[in-house]
Amino acid sequence: MSDEAGDPAPAPAARALGVLFDTHAPGLHRYLARRVGSHDAEDLVAETFLAATRSRFDPRRGSERAWLFGIATNLLRRHLRQEVRGYAAQARAPREVADPADEVAIARVHAAQRVARLACGLAALPADERDVLLLVAWGGLEPSEVAAALGVPAGTARSRLHRARRALRGPTGEDDDA
Repeated sequence: MSDEAGDPAPAPAARALGVLFDTHAPGLHRYLARRVGSHDAEDLVAETFLAATRSRFDPRRGSERAWLFGIATNLLRRHLRQEVRGYAAQARAPREVADPADEVAIARVHAAQRVARLACGLAALPADERDVLLLVAWGGLEPSEVAAALGVPAGTARSRLHRARRALRGPTGEDDDA
């Protein structure tokens, strides 16, 4: 079977991969873009699907979505050292405002301070806790999906999420401006 241009029709596996890509690439890209920026996210999404073609999906281990996010997270770990350095540098960066009397400027200063505290907190988290937290917060995965994606028990994913949230709340147990 071929199309009007004479090209052969795509194989069933290629069609299935196309459907998988169309279904899950936007969510993967959103998650990865929040972690490493849009340009790197595009590369990581492509690498994720390339890796997916080289491995087999096992439906007993979770959903296709969790499988793909697991692959993406493993690829993302290569960027971990740079990510932590970036958070640490952002936390150290001085924040200056020309006229603190301006309400907008004050709001920007407070926002910058919150970003710096969050960046510092993320940099200080162990990698396994940071991955779980960001898969939930930025990837939109449920803890059970995170567990499947990372190949850990659901209870482990939930406890890592709890520890990460507690660590970011600080010693008082309160969220700084949520």
